[in-house]
Amino acid sequence: MRPDTAGVLLTLIDEVADEPLGWLSAAEEDRGALSVAEVVAAFERTAAAIRQRIRERAFSGVATFYVWHDEQAGQLRCSTGSVSPDALPFGAAYAASGRLAPIVERFLADGEPGRVAWSDLDDVRSLSGQAEPEVAPLDVWVSGVGASSRPLPPGADGGRRARGSG
Repeated sequence: MRPDTAGVLLTLIDEVADEPLGWLSAAEEDRGALSVAEVVAAFERTAAAIRQRIRERAFSGVATFYVWHDEQAGQLRCSTGSVSPDALPFGAAYAASGRLAPIVERFLADGEPGRVAWSDLDDVRSLSGQAEPEVAPLDVWVSGVGASSRPLPPGADGGRRARGSG
């Protein structure tokens, strides 16, 4: 690993403010060079930059910047939408939260990013006629960035939500 890799990854997070959807993926050795605090701080700076940009443009509505760990892709993903935290465009249940550190911890600790073990998969033949197995909601960090948005406090849990695909 090059010594500047961690800095490059943190810079990429900062640049997300210029994109509608962003993601961060890193090799295992690169993940080891990052701390949870550094990654959290980078996403918080990004949310602040988006918030500032929205206010400068006099947008008076609700807008949310949000981050989640996409385990199947082995990435941290983020986006901004003109929706409230309870209306994010996920097709499955999610839990909006003001706590980003646990999401970043899972991303950095993922020893095999983008890989799902066979033992974690269900055999669909054995599930025929049975109720769908319950899936844990996706943890999503939310930050209100619109003028009329009210951000969740850092330790707050916005509850569990289920939304149609969007």
